[in-house]
Amino acid sequence: MKRESRVLGVDDAPFDKDNKKEKVLVVGVVFRGGNFMDGVISGNVLVDGEDATDEIARMVKDSKFYHDLKCIMLKGIAVAGLNVIDIKRLFKETGIPVMVVMRKNPGKDIVSVLEKLGMDEKTRMVEKAGGIAEVNGLFIQSAGLERSEIKELLEVTVTRSGIPEPLRVAHLIAGGVVNGESKGKA
Repeated sequence: MKRESRVLGVDDAPFDKDNKKEKVLVVGVVFRGGNFMDGVISGNVLVDGEDATDEIARMVKDSKFYHDLKCIMLKGIAVAGLNVIDIKRLFKETGIPVMVVMRKNPGKDIVSVLEKLGMDEKTRMVEKAGGIAEVNGLFIQSAGLERSEIKELLEVTVTRSGIPEPLRVAHLIAGGVVNGESKGKA
């Protein structure tokens, strides 16, 4: 992988977890590797909804960066609470490999929550995403990537903190837009 290959990092903005009708901002940041930001894309999804996969696919396919992207990185398997992303379908619909990046191993936490809430389809999506592997100190699920490619993507994109730069900046932008300034760790 070239050091300046374009990678998209996607994260959601802060939101009111109790307002199930709220649309939540989702920000995508296009980076060349982990050094240069090329652009920002955005969309909106429902709190605990079922539209995240479709909205992220739309954001990507409508973007001028679509044909240059080498990977879509997600900061977790869900956005806007429990709006689960079907990473296998996202990969199939866009043709771009997908990588879920997590600082901590969630274990069965999200599956347990989804099962308790009777969200069987969302539980299946999380399970279909496959196992979680530890790579370079991060926990990863992926679609369309081999372990060696994941390792290479992390080596190219983790430049200023413990997570890939596209995800760190997406987190900062999303928080800044909604709260007026970014807060917390990405």
